[in-house]
Amino acid sequence: MEDEVDRLVAAWRRERPDLDVEPLEVLSRVSRLARHLDRARRLAFSEHNLEPWEFDVLTSLRRAGAPYQLSPGQLLTQTLVTSGTMTNRIDRLAKKGLVERLPDPSDRRGVLVRLTAEGRDRADQALAGLLAQERAILAELSRAQRGELAGLLRQLTAPFDNIPG
Repeated sequence: MEDEVDRLVAAWRRERPDLDVEPLEVLSRVSRLARHLDRARRLAFSEHNLEPWEFDVLTSLRRAGAPYQLSPGQLLTQTLVTSGTMTNRIDRLAKKGLVERLPDPSDRRGVLVRLTAEGRDRADQALAGLLAQERAILAELSRAQRGELAGLLRQLTAPFDNIPG
């Protein structure tokens, strides 16, 4: 089975035989797959009236376990955004009734962000929708192939996830 990347690579090999275009065979497919996954994510989230960034914050809190709360700093670490961006996101989610701010008992100046019952329900429903979309994307692969692919992708992403700072 031939795909668009095969055609792209063949064209570059014809036009630039002096270059090793082998990385395109993998990374162009990863890039194309990321675009398809982004569309699937947006669809799954929109069915629950959530934006992707809202899902990211809500599910960070949900994964924290009961009582489903984190400091803004912990949310920054998990979502990879700036502190100003996170403040804005918390404000917007609080206005929608999906999170609430509470005083941090261990730091008089600090706050904790807690998922509300509505926020938890929306995160859970959106996650179920996302998983259905992702299962459809992976349907062509066997369980063993999915495991092998996950391991190979982990080798590529782990160095980026373990960069200090």
